[in-house]
Amino acid sequence: YPCSCLFYSRPVPMFMKTAPENIDPEKHPDLACIQSIIHDDDRTPEEKVRGLKDEGNEYFKEKNYKKAVVSYTEGLKKNCMDIELNAILYTNRAAAHFHLGNMRSALNDATAAKKLKPDHIKAIIRGAQCSIELHNYAGALQWCDEGLRLLPTDNKLQELRATADKQKREADRDARKAKVKAKKEQNEKEALLAAIKERGIKLLKTKPSQNRGSDREDDDGDGGASRALADLELEGIGSQEATGARVYMDEQGVLHWPVLFLYPEHSQTDFISAFCENSSFMDHLAVMFGEELPPWDSERKYQPQNLQLFLENPEKGNLYQVDLEKSLLNILQHQRCSVKAGTPSFIVLVSGSPFSKQFLSEKKVQRLK
Repeated sequence: YPCSCLFYSRPVPMFMKTAPENIDPEKHPDLACIQSIIHDDDRTPEEKVRGLKDEGNEYFKEKNYKKAVVSYTEGLKKNCMDIELNAILYTNRAAAHFHLGNMRSALNDATAAKKLKPDHIKAIIRGAQCSIELHNYAGALQWCDEGLRLLPTDNKLQELRATADKQKREADRDARKAKVKAKKEQNEKEALLAAIKERGIKLLKTKPSQNRGSDREDDDGDGGASRALADLELEGIGSQEATGARVYMDEQGVLHWPVLFLYPEHSQTDFISAFCENSSFMDHLAVMFGEELPPWDSERKYQPQNLQLFLENPEKGNLYQVDLEKSLLNILQHQRCSVKAGTPSFIVLVSGSPFSKQFLSEKKVQRLK
């Protein structure tokens, strides 16, 4: 009986000389509660387990699934010898877990119930439902087939099997598509790396591997190819525009690089997500600093004809002046050029400006030949 006397008090006949043998819990809930406590040890394990099962069922009806799980668990702890009763407890707890979204726990309980009682249809149905929710469609089909061998005309099992079969076929199809896509992407990556190597473009690693402690060109072996490919991902560029950009090869076999222009005088940057390797720097600068100048260039100094472009050696910090009329490919193939993080970057200065003179005075500057 629900032990209400533990939560609030009512008048109890403390001086009653004799207690009635059969107490009506509706008329005397407090006495019934006390009697249940006094005589709890007198009940058999099976009776205690049934009481806990009934308690769990009441919680379940109220949709209080967490408390239902607790009651069913307490029942299972009693080590009752009634196999069918234990199977019911496992099945009921599986249902509570299912409604709580604990699919793995629900599946484990359904499995335990079926082990105790192989023909327990409710447990089999729950096992199939859990398997579907866990995307284990082959397992769901196995549950359904076992149940249908017992009840070939069960509508619920037939519906679950149809659902599992449909979703399994869809999952298998998606897996095949994903495999084909992954293979295609891998082939494209290998072709891309081959094209970069064929052009003699050097790639610098951005993160040392276990076997190599310093930045260096990856130009040999399959492992080197994989590491170089990994470096083609953009890293360390905060510009939102740069997110996800990377070098790619078009249908004509021409490479398009993400390129970063740095303007140290104004702490500004420009990012070109697809700079064609055959285009010259002047092609882009003429557009970027054409009729409409950037708002940060209040003095209107950044005219294409006034600009100088420099490539920085990432290891030594030296600067190499770039001919604006040359193509990106021509510069990337130069022995002084190395591409780090898959993104060529260049410093842009206004020729002869006070900032440019000060900036270059602190560097060793050479002209790329």
